Amino acid sequence: MKISLQKVIILLVLVIGNFLGAISFSAVPASASGEGDARWEWEFKWSPPLSEPDQKDGGWQRLDSLRELPRPAHHDKEAWYRTVVPGLPEGTPALLLKKVYGERIVIYLNERKIYEQARSYMYDVHKILLPLRPEDEGKTLRVQIVSEKERNRIGIGGEVLSGDYASLLKQYVQSNMDDLILGSSMVFLGVMMLIPALFMRKSHLVSWLALTAVLTSIGVLILTYSPLLYSLFNRYGQCFLVIYDMALLTLLPATTFFFEKTVGTGYKHLIRHFRKFQVVYSAFCLVLLAINVALHDRLIAIYDLFSVKTLGYLIILQVVLLIGSSIGYAVKGNRNALIFTLGFAVFGLTVMVEMACYLGSGGKYELFWWKWGVLGFAIALIAVLGQRFAQNHRQILIYSKELERFNTELQRSEKMEIISELAASVAHEVRNPLQVTRGFLQLLEKKSGSKEKEYLNLALEELDRASGIITDFLTFAKPEIDQVQLLDLADEFRHIEGILIPMANFQGSKITSRIPPGLYVQGNSSKFKQAFINIVKNSIEALREEGQILIWAYAQKHEIVIHIQDNGEGMEPAELARLGEPYFSNKTKGTGLGLMVTFRIIEAMQGRIEFKSGKGIGTEVVVRFPKADGPKG
Repeated sequence: MKISLQKVIILLVLVIGNFLGAISFSAVPASASGEGDARWEWEFKWSPPLSEPDQKDGGWQRLDSLRELPRPAHHDKEAWYRTVVPGLPEGTPALLLKKVYGERIVIYLNERKIYEQARSYMYDVHKILLPLRPEDEGKTLRVQIVSEKERNRIGIGGEVLSGDYASLLKQYVQSNMDDLILGSSMVFLGVMMLIPALFMRKSHLVSWLALTAVLTSIGVLILTYSPLLYSLFNRYGQCFLVIYDMALLTLLPATTFFFEKTVGTGYKHLIRHFRKFQVVYSAFCLVLLAINVALHDRLIAIYDLFSVKTLGYLIILQVVLLIGSSIGYAVKGNRNALIFTLGFAVFGLTVMVEMACYLGSGGKYELFWWKWGVLGFAIALIAVLGQRFAQNHRQILIYSKELERFNTELQRSEKMEIISELAASVAHEVRNPLQVTRGFLQLLEKKSGSKEKEYLNLALEELDRASGIITDFLTFAKPEIDQVQLLDLADEFRHIEGILIPMANFQGSKITSRIPPGLYVQGNSSKFKQAFINIVKNSIEALREEGQILIWAYAQKHEIVIHIQDNGEGMEPAELARLGEPYFSNKTKGTGLGLMVTFRIIEAMQGRIEFKSGKGIGTEVVVRFPKADGPKG
């Protein structure tokens, strides 16, 4: 997964580099005079459809600017422009018409036809580079623009430049090169993202494929919306328009689906319901598109209603819905929503404003700024998915640690179960012979001399030590708390201190206890004392000269927390991990049973025990029990 994300980041850097390079490349000015040059004076008139260029009737009006399209009447479907070619530079002069709107464009020089292009599809933006000759000076240039279908725009609607052919050719190609570079880079990125998708788990695959669909669709939209593509490959224009519509109808539900999977389903699952509606609506539009293409645009009015006008309002609704939902999630602390909001805000608001302008102008407005927000939006989407993968990776690590801990606990529980059964069996079988042997040794002690009594006393002490070990075995094997009662920690630790303070003082150490009254737990008093005597005794034995043991307790939510801290020798992490294992002890003659019994008693009282230690620093034991209510009355 990390390798896949690295590939995406590298490809993204290439996209940004190519995009910025395209911007700087297309900004190189051409050596041409603009439409404001006084030598070019344009006239305009409306004319009957398919009229001839030699028609010299009146109706011509002088134009101060070509930037605004003339307003046609309902029946106006043919526009004429004319100008007298002024003095041209030596070499290879040319004229560049950056935007001409119409289905059929015919250009005449005097009565000679020098250019013609006709389109049978809906894309009506033309970019024309017209070569001229120096001897064309003084000739009349006429431009005939025909729109046979109902159109809201017709005529020359952009800048007209004249100058050297080589310079204008460079500008002709460069003017939309950023569209081609950015669009092709996005498509390439989307296709390359399919490769790591082959090796992904299902949980990540859905979001990854949704992002792939979004990036690929955006790239296709940028490519197929560029006027240069239709100027260079005019015969494939209908195919480009079909691909454009298919990409748009894929992008909209894919974006909503990506948001749903990476951010959330929205208030009352509104995002999910809207996405389902989008899928159905897109499928309906695609079927309508196929029928319209098969019928050669006979259903173009119906298709335009659903795929342009109605879809425009749905896009505005989608933008409002996604931005509103992402802001709501971001306020709640969702990091993915915050990233999505920042990336989608510029892009989404731009699209919403442009769609509003397009619908408000009746289709005259040409979408342009939306593509500038694409790059930031794509980066935001990739960042959201990367954040999602990183979050999943962190969650997997947490689950792995939890699983390891549970596995360790399970192994320990299985070991304890086996040992407890063995301990109970051995204790019962050994205790009776030991008691009989002790009785006979006591009888022999009475009849023996002083020297024999010394040996007999040593034997009795070892029998008592063995009996103590057997008692620990039995306690470990059956740690159940038979007589449960309410224990006041202050009273219990007062008794524990009374037993252990002399032992600590004998070693030159000190025990300090701060147990406030009113802390209660449920358990057996003798078992409770046994557990904490083992803990404190271990701390005493680990102390050096002038050692100190601190004991304190407090209530925390629904628990009673007890701390026992010493400044003794401490333990290494490896030793700390083995505490509670059978027969593990840091003491020379220790069996490890004392701490095992302590663990079992605390577990039987539904408590938890935790050790914190450092070599040469000391050890702190933290025990937590469920909090019990104090005595009534």
